[in-house]
Amino acid sequence: MKSYQEMSKEELLREKESLEKAYKEYQKRNLSLNMARGKPSAEQLDLNMGMMDILHSESDMFTEDGTDIRNYGVTDGIPEAKKLMADMMGVHPENVIVCGNASLTIMYDTVSRSMTHGVCGSTPWCKLDQVKFLCPVPGYDRHFSVTEYFGIEMINIPMTEEGPDMDLVEQYVNQDDSVKGIWCVPKYSNPQGIVYSDETVRRFAALKPAAEDFRIFWDNAYVVHHLYDENQAEILDILSECEKAGNPDMVYEFASTSKISFAGAGISAMAASKKNLDFVRESLTIQTIGFDKVNQYRHVKYFKNLDGIKAKMKQHANSMRPKFEIVENTLEREIGGLNIGSWLKPLGGYFIAFESLEGCATAIVQKAKEAGVVLTGAGAPFPYKKDPKDSIIRIAPSYLTVEELELAGKVFMTCVKLVSVEKFLQEK
Repeated sequence: MKSYQEMSKEELLREKESLEKAYKEYQKRNLSLNMARGKPSAEQLDLNMGMMDILHSESDMFTEDGTDIRNYGVTDGIPEAKKLMADMMGVHPENVIVCGNASLTIMYDTVSRSMTHGVCGSTPWCKLDQVKFLCPVPGYDRHFSVTEYFGIEMINIPMTEEGPDMDLVEQYVNQDDSVKGIWCVPKYSNPQGIVYSDETVRRFAALKPAAEDFRIFWDNAYVVHHLYDENQAEILDILSECEKAGNPDMVYEFASTSKISFAGAGISAMAASKKNLDFVRESLTIQTIGFDKVNQYRHVKYFKNLDGIKAKMKQHANSMRPKFEIVENTLEREIGGLNIGSWLKPLGGYFIAFESLEGCATAIVQKAKEAGVVLTGAGAPFPYKKDPKDSIIRIAPSYLTVEELELAGKVFMTCVKLVSVEKFLQEK
């Protein structure tokens, strides 16, 4: 089939007529298919129902150091949970605090604490004239919502196949003392699935910030979320790399079991230097009597160790992999030779980023919605929800069944082709 660029106006009009007919047929079906968020499917949630039986009325409720998990106390996590999360993150247990159900909460609290009380003794950000954050794009919309909520100025940093454009990162961080942080999803990035290269991680660790209170917000959300046994990405440990580079306090790392155990009922962790964690603990003693130690203990008893987590993640991968491959195969089959879109093939994570023709993403998402397929809003993977090229669409394959996903893919492709044809006709 000819690419749309090669078609005459008459050929494009015929193609449009055919696509509109197909689109109207989908509309008649009153579909309700949601690919907007990276929610685990019911099949994935069922994988962990055994966790509900781990603790019961006859269970031993004491940790290895004698703590009664039913009572108050232990604000920074039980020792067994620290070890489990540290092993998953590839760091030392003494560098970890374990919190509640979501790492997003820890990230929000970390920004909030910096605003009101500064960073390890620095001036509170709320008292500064300007506070800026670097935002690799496309990126995670909830990161950007946090910094926008606090009125922090966000600066786009383009992503490359090895991670953020480090020339730009170094320029901003090393020269502008109002730059206080950068959001990072270093492994299977949201939404492109990019893995930071060793060079990128080392360049992060070697930054020479103009601001003493600059911090890297290293959201290692997909640290064990591989799709393939034979091809699993690994990244350098940012904490040890920062220590080697003489910047031990420059990073906060975050992770959780939200997409390992139960979404919304997992455990989360923050890894950082002793200086950083001591500062965090000061506010934790005011903020909470202690996080849910019963849930922390339940996770430890269920997974036992890192091998237990890895075994569970293989089961998740068996559920996720066919869905990713359906999307990738549909994209290739439907528009592979049309030159109207591009995408990367991720090896893990939860998303596929589709890049449409410039100026088309909003229209594609709207058309899909009107045909019963809900996608993440166009612009969401950018600060202030403003995609400069209006071209990135985040696809979340996880929640739908295989059959639903095949149908949603066909609808989405029809919308992509229809909007693209309309764009070319306008330019003729």
